[in-house]
Amino acid sequence: MRKLLILLSIFILSITSSFAAKIPDEVVTYIKNEIPGADIRFDGVIIFPSNAVYLPLYPSLFSDIKTLNIKKTYPANCALRYEPDVVIFNNDFVMMKVLSDGAGKRTVLHMSEPPLEIRTALLPQDMLVPSGLIIPENIKGIIGNLKIDTKNEDVIKVENKDSYEDFITHSEPIKKQSVISVLKNKTLFVTTNFSKNIQVVEPGKNLPDYSLSQKSIPIDVKAVKDGKFLLVTSYDRPFVDVVSVADSRFIKQVSLGSNPEQILVDAPNNKAYVTSPSASTIYVLDLNTMSLIQKIKVNGYCEHIVLSEGKLLYVDKLHNEVWAIELDNEYLLKDIGHFPNISAIAYAGNRIYLSSRTKSRVAVIDYDTLGLVSEFTVTNKPVSMLVYKNMLYVLGAQGNELQKINLANNSTAGSIPLESGGFSYGLKLINNDGLALVTDLKNNSYSIIDLNSDSMLKTYALSIPVKDVVIADKVRLFD
Repeated sequence: MRKLLILLSIFILSITSSFAAKIPDEVVTYIKNEIPGADIRFDGVIIFPSNAVYLPLYPSLFSDIKTLNIKKTYPANCALRYEPDVVIFNNDFVMMKVLSDGAGKRTVLHMSEPPLEIRTALLPQDMLVPSGLIIPENIKGIIGNLKIDTKNEDVIKVENKDSYEDFITHSEPIKKQSVISVLKNKTLFVTTNFSKNIQVVEPGKNLPDYSLSQKSIPIDVKAVKDGKFLLVTSYDRPFVDVVSVADSRFIKQVSLGSNPEQILVDAPNNKAYVTSPSASTIYVLDLNTMSLIQKIKVNGYCEHIVLSEGKLLYVDKLHNEVWAIELDNEYLLKDIGHFPNISAIAYAGNRIYLSSRTKSRVAVIDYDTLGLVSEFTVTNKPVSMLVYKNMLYVLGAQGNELQKINLANNSTAGSIPLESGGFSYGLKLINNDGLALVTDLKNNSYSIIDLNSDSMLKTYALSIPVKDVVIADKVRLFD
C-alpha cells in the first residue's frame, strides 16, 4: 500500500471576519422565540418572515442584566410580533426597523429626541446597508465609519425589458408547462456559456423573469442558506461573490488571491469548499460568516472535487492523478493512482468509482489497498456520476441516458432514457429524497428524475442556452 502523503501545508486563517459584530446569544434566542423563522444575517441584519428588516445597534457597553426583556418600543408597548419601529432591550441593544416609501428610498424612524441608547450606539461597521438608506441627521452618529450609499448603484437586477441578451429578445414563446410538486415554491438560477448574467427563472416558464448581472461569465453557482444567497465563481476573478437573492445585490466578495472554479457545499457543516486549480489550493469558507477560514494546499491542478464520508477526492488534471484528502485525519493526502481521462468521481463503501469518458468504462478502486476491484463498461461518454442508496448512477452524454449500476456486484440494473436528440451534461441530487436533476446542453432543457422509482418525472424546455440549473427555495424579494 502506498504511503500516506502529508498535506504540504494548511494555513488556518483567523475565524474573526470583518463582520465581527455578533448579536448576543440571548438576543438571538429572544428574537427567534418571539418570531419563529426570523433570520439573523451574517452581517447582523435581522429579517423577519414578513420581510421586515431591522438594523442592529450595538451599545458601547452592554448593561449587566439577569433576564433579557424589552425595555422600550416605538410605538410604546408594542410587542415584537407587531413589528415596532424601534426596539430597545434592557441590555441596551437596539433594533431599528427599515422604513420604505415604496419608491426605493429607505430610512429609520425620525425621533425629535432620540433616546440615549440610540445616540450612543453604533451600526456594525461592515454591515451591508440596505439600498437607498437615509439616516436622520440627529442620529447620524450611529453610522461611525460605515459607508452608506443612498443610491442603488450596487443593485444587479436586470429586467427583461432592459436586457441586452439576444437569446431573450429573439426567443420563441413556449406553451406554459405544468409544474410538478417538487418545483413548487422554488426558483431556478440558470447559467449559460454566453452571458455574464445569471438568469432567474420561475419553474414551468421558458424565459427568465429577470437576471442578475455578474462581473464576468460564471464558472460555478451554488445556492446556500435556504436559497437566500448565491456563491458565484467567475472567469478571471480571484473572488467568491456572495449575492443576496432577496435584494439582488452583491453582499460580499471573499478575496482568495487566486482564481477559484468549482464550489462544493457541505451544508450540514456550514462550509463550502472552493477549488483553485491554478494555485493548487482548496479554499474553505464558513457559510455562517461568509468568510475564508482555511486554505488547503494540494497536489496538482485540482478538478472534479467530490465530498463523501469525510473525504475530499479530486483529479489532478495535469498529471492524471487521483488524490484523496482525509478531513478527519489531519488533512492527510493519499495518492490513489494514475488514471487518464477521468470525467467523474464517486465514492461509497470504501470504494472509489472513476469514469473514463473516452473509454466509456468505470474503474473501481479499494480505498485501503488501492487495488483495482473491478472495471466495467458503461453508457457511452459518461460525463457525471452520483451514488444514491446502493446504486451508482452514470450519466451518458452520447447515449443520452442515465444508467443504473448495482454497487453490490457492479452489474447493470437498467437505465432511464432521457430526452431524445440531446446532449446530457450535468447530474446532481436536488434533495435528500432521491430526486435528481439532469441538464441538456443541446436541447436547452432540464429534467427531474425520481431515483426511488427510476422514472422521469418531467422535462422542461427553456428558450435560453443552458449550462447549469440551480434549484433553490423561493425567497421573498425586498420591495
